[in-house]
Amino acid sequence: MTDTAAPAARPRRRLPLHALGPLLALIALIILGASLNSNFLSAGNVTNVLARSAFIGIIAVGMTFVITAGGIDLSVGSMAAFVAGVMIMAMNAMIPALGIGVPLILAGMLVALAAGLAAGLVNGFLISKVGIEAFIVTLGSMGIYRSLTTWLADGGTLSLDYEARTFYRPVYYDGLFGIAWPIIVFALVAILGELAMRKTPFGRHCAALGANEQVAKYSAVKVDRVRMATYVLLGGLVGLATIMYVPRLGSASGSTGVLWELEAIAAVIIGGTVLKGGSGRVWGTVVGVLILSLIDNILNLASIVSPYLNGAIQGVIVILAVVLQREGKSAD
Repeated sequence: MTDTAAPAARPRRRLPLHALGPLLALIALIILGASLNSNFLSAGNVTNVLARSAFIGIIAVGMTFVITAGGIDLSVGSMAAFVAGVMIMAMNAMIPALGIGVPLILAGMLVALAAGLAAGLVNGFLISKVGIEAFIVTLGSMGIYRSLTTWLADGGTLSLDYEARTFYRPVYYDGLFGIAWPIIVFALVAILGELAMRKTPFGRHCAALGANEQVAKYSAVKVDRVRMATYVLLGGLVGLATIMYVPRLGSASGSTGVLWELEAIAAVIIGGTVLKGGSGRVWGTVVGVLILSLIDNILNLASIVSPYLNGAIQGVIVILAVVLQREGKSAD
């Protein structure tokens, strides 16, 4: 009589709390908002929340790659202000030659993308080639971009020509099938970002670099090139976000983009990307952006606490998200 051992049952793989938590938090916020205000789930409010979160969302997708690769960028808010200022000045200067029309708008968009890519390239070069710590470089460039914007505006505001602003407004306020253009652009960036993170060598190299730089080098990953590419990508997405932002107000000043870096980093961390690098979730970042936007929206609609405390609430959320990450690691 032969003994046949029963096959060992496969252990169930549970989704860790720091990955499942953001989705549960998002659902809870939607339920809370709907119970506090009947207009919370109205088409107008949902569109407003998504459109206003698109700027941070686009930037946060780029920040996901930077943090996954073990970096950080504190300059994105100041960079956005600087790019917006340069874009507005360039468009105003080109009006006599191009007139008010599509060529002027396209030229302004190219200027914004070029300025964003150049700013990201400078950060990436100083970090990857010169070898300066990312925290120091981006902290310094944060002050530089903010100061340059204030200087260009002479302490005031840089305003786009009225006719050009009127022609440009549909880029923010119009859309396709009732969906505003910023929402569409954010969705496309998020989808492409998730595919790049999961399905391309670049995404895998970012994770390898963030997990262990020395092992990544031995695995034939071009460490400096990958690190620089993450900052260039982030700079380009800052330029893209600025393209969506400028038609909303038609102006830029030294206060434009204040705390955008906190919101972008917060969204990335809330979404489950490991702060020390090695693991990134673009889809989680999107959830994190929506969580922050809904918190802001609920504070404005329900008057639970002052909306001026939004920055403090975001800071608390970042700390809690990092604590959950540490607990998730210790549980593993």
